[in-house]
Amino acid sequence: MSKVEETILEINLANLTHNYTYLRSKLSPEVKFMAVVKASGYGSDAVVIAKHLEKLGVEYLAVVYASEGVTLRQAGVQTPILVLHPQPVNFSLLIEYRLEPSIYSFRILSEFVAIAERKQQKEYPVHIKFNTGLNRLGFLKNDVDHILEKIKKTNSLRIVSLFSHLAASEDHQEKEFTLGQIRLFKKIGEEMIGILGYRPIMHQSNTSGILNYPEAHFDMVRAGIGLYGYGNEAKYDNELKPVASLKSIISQIHRLEPGETLGYNRAFTASGCIKTATIPVGHADGIGRLYGNKKGFVVIQGKKAFIIGNVCMDMLMVDITDIACNEGDEVVVFDENISATDVAESAGTISYELLTAISPRVKRIVVDKN
Repeated sequence: MSKVEETILEINLANLTHNYTYLRSKLSPEVKFMAVVKASGYGSDAVVIAKHLEKLGVEYLAVVYASEGVTLRQAGVQTPILVLHPQPVNFSLLIEYRLEPSIYSFRILSEFVAIAERKQQKEYPVHIKFNTGLNRLGFLKNDVDHILEKIKKTNSLRIVSLFSHLAASEDHQEKEFTLGQIRLFKKIGEEMIGILGYRPIMHQSNTSGILNYPEAHFDMVRAGIGLYGYGNEAKYDNELKPVASLKSIISQIHRLEPGETLGYNRAFTASGCIKTATIPVGHADGIGRLYGNKKGFVVIQGKKAFIIGNVCMDMLMVDITDIACNEGDEVVVFDENISATDVAESAGTISYELLTAISPRVKRIVVDKN
């Protein structure tokens, strides 16, 4: 990688390959793999990520909104794509781009059937989502008969998968709750399959489900954060490699005298003579104000430099009093060595939020090296 000269997000495809291979190693050979590439590939680049995973052999991709799936199709991605949270206004678009909707309520079921019939679709692939305890989206077990009653009245749809979502698979204190979710989903699947007369793909495991609950692998798993290098536990984080690295540079160095203030609202006051660095990354780039006032940090010359004052829209300032550095030097916000988890937790949030917040205006650089 050449010298960093501006704020960039480096996307390492070799690390993506490593993570995919590691997660696949936890599965039986017959278990399919659905890669979640929503939210711009967890803040990276959905098209780049999806195309690479397609080459690696994933059987399915997943996004949340129809527009995300359309972007992938327009970029030439051919792998089946599940849309996890479709809205009726986009149903025609779904069919046009051969995207497969999650059907999670009777309203969604009725409206998709109507569109599919109007467009003379035959056995259009749909995925039926069940709520087994997350209480966010999905049918209940008691809805099985009514779902099948509606499905059997039309030949426009075919159920290609049944799925649910684990609520706390990374939390070992919630093991009994998680096992209860798995048992319930298994019962729902058995009931649905018994009446349908054929077996749709069953999937319930997210990244932590893959790693902690092999009994929940069923026919397919859905990996999100793990593909991008985070396993929600230290022991798994050590086996995975972060795909995205956010880097910047020092634009200017200032020296403050005791009593001088820094930044908007004069949020920081120097208690002694200090040296500060201004860095061209701010809350418009995804580093929110919550990281200000010594909660967050960056790394310069291998040392932590804490953010002081309020994070600005386009820049932030850090204390470099004890760091030997110069204007133009590289700054690491997070990378393979500086975990996004540690940076996020310093401000009381999670890696998911930090990663997916990175603005599109940050330049993406794709590399494929170890």
